[in-house]
Amino acid sequence: MIMPTAIPHAQSHQNNLRQSAQHAVAGNQIHYERHRPEQTILYQLVQEHIETFFAQVEMETGSGLPDFVKDEFDAFLECGILAHGFLRLRCADCAHEKLVAFSCKRRGFCPSCGGRRMAQTAAHLVDHIIPRVPVRQWVLSLPIPLRYLLAAHPHLLTPVLQVIHRAISTFLIKRAGLKRSEAQTGAITLIQRFGSAANLNIHLHCLVLDGVYRIQNGEPEFHRVKTPTAEQLHTLLGQIIKRIMKALTRHGALIEEEGMTYLAEIESDAALAPLQSAACTYRIALGRRAGQKILTLKTVATQNLEQSDQECCVNAHGFSLHAGVRCAMNQRKELEHLCRYITRPAIANERLTLNSSGAVVLTLKTPYRDGTTHIVMSPLEFMQRLAALVPRPRLNLIRFHGVLAPNAKLRAEIIPGEKKNKSKPADDNDDALHSPTSVRISWARLLKRVFDIDIEHCPHCGGTLKIIAAILESSVITKILDHLGLPTRAPPRSPAQIFDIFEPA
Repeated sequence: MIMPTAIPHAQSHQNNLRQSAQHAVAGNQIHYERHRPEQTILYQLVQEHIETFFAQVEMETGSGLPDFVKDEFDAFLECGILAHGFLRLRCADCAHEKLVAFSCKRRGFCPSCGGRRMAQTAAHLVDHIIPRVPVRQWVLSLPIPLRYLLAAHPHLLTPVLQVIHRAISTFLIKRAGLKRSEAQTGAITLIQRFGSAANLNIHLHCLVLDGVYRIQNGEPEFHRVKTPTAEQLHTLLGQIIKRIMKALTRHGALIEEEGMTYLAEIESDAALAPLQSAACTYRIALGRRAGQKILTLKTVATQNLEQSDQECCVNAHGFSLHAGVRCAMNQRKELEHLCRYITRPAIANERLTLNSSGAVVLTLKTPYRDGTTHIVMSPLEFMQRLAALVPRPRLNLIRFHGVLAPNAKLRAEIIPGEKKNKSKPADDNDDALHSPTSVRISWARLLKRVFDIDIEHCPHCGGTLKIIAAILESSVITKILDHLGLPTRAPPRSPAQIFDIFEPA
């Protein structure tokens, strides 16, 4: 996978930049303007079709969607809507006020909250976790049956990740000319659950320290390793495949009989399972077109991979291992860009449009090798995709291994953080030192760091904006919004249209 040259943005952030430019004060400072989710195509689609979709799922599967999926849709429809509550900010100098709506903070498909989590995670990893050493990205893609298996039964991710990290770390230690008892390495695995076509695609992005640590004179010393060759990657991928299959067989997820391996029958959610299966295979789960492929728009097929990237990418039995992206020790900004790319939201508002017939057209981030540039779905088919993308609660999508694991002995010695900063004078502009007891970066500082948007200062006089109240009571919300001439009620959901469920797209 090629690292992008620009940071992916949710449309809400791009709209903020355009709108804020009109309110710039002296010094060309850009200021934040509240995004309006109710004006986006994604919000309008969910608002209009969610009740019909819930009815369709229950009618065709005989079971309703799990509560965590329904809660995801409910929270999304409240995210960023002032009628559900907000913060009041006031300028200390000119008394100008600003309202900031609450967010849903969900992990499924909300572009706004996904954009915040993207920036927060990337900043945290670079500032507080990843040592100042070279880092290589290892991307492992899985065959479609295993994507579905891990989506339906995410507890199986743990043994799979243990196998992968042990294989890669052993490979690096041997490349350094050492034994496992003499050296260690570390990695961060970011579990990505989606592809650019809003398909369910469980694949693993492993940010692995491109070398190993060895204790010398009581201090950890880092030893770099050379870039792996294609032959070495082929051998390593073969080991990983063999060990993953053994681990899944041992956990009862795979059955091996007479030289054949197939998925075991494990109980799955009756309503969610068909949606996940179809989302993995680019098919439609429910409705008149159930089982058919998603409609695609194509152009001339192209090959857009450079030779150097092909040499660092190997394939076997539906698995793919890519190790072509590396950030040097001094490339911290590039590393943060890479982390943002990996943790980007599943859906970007700017890639969603409606055609003349009301169908949803999703533009792919980059064209597929066969020339596919867009996919076309009916609104209900698009709802199926969104439901399949919602992760189960308490599923940790970021895992730490080796010397970067929370309880690792060397972790405190190698990560950038409080220990090394004690000898460094405090700087009010340094995000990492702003709060010694917490590594969380405020949303205001993230906007400034990532998008160069200033939310802490008044757009009129440049004074400091401070939170004066959190408005939660419906009567007070209504009174304030009515005084400002803003909508006092959230956009209503459209009732279920049963006759729409079996209409052709």
